Amino acid sequence: MRPFSKGRYSVRVAKNRYDIEAAQKLRSRAFTSVGQPTDAKRLDRDRYDLVCSHILIEDRVSGGLVCCFRILPICETTPIKDSYSAQFYQLSALEKFQGRMVEMGRFCVSPDIKDPDILRLAWAVMSRYVDQNNVRLLFGCSSFAGLDAARYLDAFALLKARYLAPECWRPHEKAPDVFRFSKRLDRCLDLKLALARLPPLLKFYLMMGGWVSDHAVVDHHMRTLHVFTGVEITKIPAARKRLLRAMVP
Repeated sequence: MRPFSKGRYSVRVAKNRYDIEAAQKLRSRAFTSVGQPTDAKRLDRDRYDLVCSHILIEDRVSGGLVCCFRILPICETTPIKDSYSAQFYQLSALEKFQGRMVEMGRFCVSPDIKDPDILRLAWAVMSRYVDQNNVRLLFGCSSFAGLDAARYLDAFALLKARYLAPECWRPHEKAPDVFRFSKRLDRCLDLKLALARLPPLLKFYLMMGGWVSDHAVVDHHMRTLHVFTGVEITKIPAARKRLLRAMVP
């Protein structure tokens, strides 16, 4: 992907280990729990960093990194059972999916910045990647901050009511600690509260026609609850595709 600029932001692929370390530092800041001390030198890194492409969104004025995520193409050398998400979910159903698949992971925005254009730009970049590489399924883990599922019951009720994965693709349980919201929740849905509780990235997935697993993984290491999330590219509403493509020169 060639670099480009849009408004005050520029987008490029990481070129060297210094770029990747900058992303790892931002991830460490973004993923640190509220109230926990931060360490400017600490890196959030794992073995997948070596096999992924890292997308960087930078502020053209300050030069600072404001958003990053990584892309892992699923292929013969990296089958879906070796993806990051497969550590937590049993994904054998998706092995039958016809078409190219890509995992988007470690998505984060600088905690100091509240600009919705960054998220829109990130999705526009993914739209370009999907188009250029004939991708048919985009997937990843969407995280709720903290480990208290009670904070998100309305959001989980909304996912159960409207956004569960089709049976033919649905991930099964693998992680030792899960919240089975599709089985445990039977409550009247407060739609306003549910939408307010949805993480921004997950909300964008759902706007694209996305679907989720029927359970959330309790990730004690990251101190999050997360759901497997997938978007079948052919199911994205045409109007959404046009809007995203228009953001990329």
